[in-house]
Amino acid sequence: MIPIIKKEITSFFASPIGYLVIGLFLVVNGLFLWVFSGDYNILDAGFADLSPFFELAPWILLFLIPSVTMRAFSDELKQGTMELLVTKPISLPSIVLGKYFGAVFLIVLALLPTLLYIVTISSLGNPAGNWDVGSTLGSYLGLLFLVLAYTAIGIFASTLSENQIVAFIIALFLCFALYFGFEGLASISSSFDVSYLGLKAHFTSISRGVIDTRDVIYFLSVAALFVSLTVFKLKKK
Repeated sequence: MIPIIKKEITSFFASPIGYLVIGLFLVVNGLFLWVFSGDYNILDAGFADLSPFFELAPWILLFLIPSVTMRAFSDELKQGTMELLVTKPISLPSIVLGKYFGAVFLIVLALLPTLLYIVTISSLGNPAGNWDVGSTLGSYLGLLFLVLAYTAIGIFASTLSENQIVAFIIALFLCFALYFGFEGLASISSSFDVSYLGLKAHFTSISRGVIDTRDVIYFLSVAALFVSLTVFKLKKK
């Protein structure tokens, strides 16, 4: 599995696309949080808080992660290298997990520079160093779990088509449906509260700074489900 992870990371940075994707994520976040006036601008808010970043990041990741995962298996299937890959002395689940954790590592790498935002809000606080530690750390943990779920969905979507653009659109749709779809259904139907079946409700719960095992189990279950579906789909192929 380790060689697959290394291969994914190397191939990602072998072209300008890797740097472009990470750079675009950081630039878009930076513009909305520090430059553009609006609800997400931290300087306009009047208090040192990173909640605008954690409201914005899931939506940007909605586009970033499918762009990273869209070529995971669609490219292998299109070029016919999948057959060569499965003949190597490594199991199919290990291949899938290698590509999965390789993509997760890349997304986490893109998130690491945003830790500088903590230094910024800490210096902007009155007095300096006054920031909500529990909520911020909980939100970062929630983002990590969200990355695990989004990436698993993206990896699965890449097995559904040999066209990378189609795989990107499928992953984008599935991530959006699981993040916001159930909340939308809950607002329409007053009979049943189905919002807790979606990613957003559990992400919001963790962002409060209180780690509930139900939220952790939910995210890990979603990730495990789509990784298992990926293995099943590839076995059928």
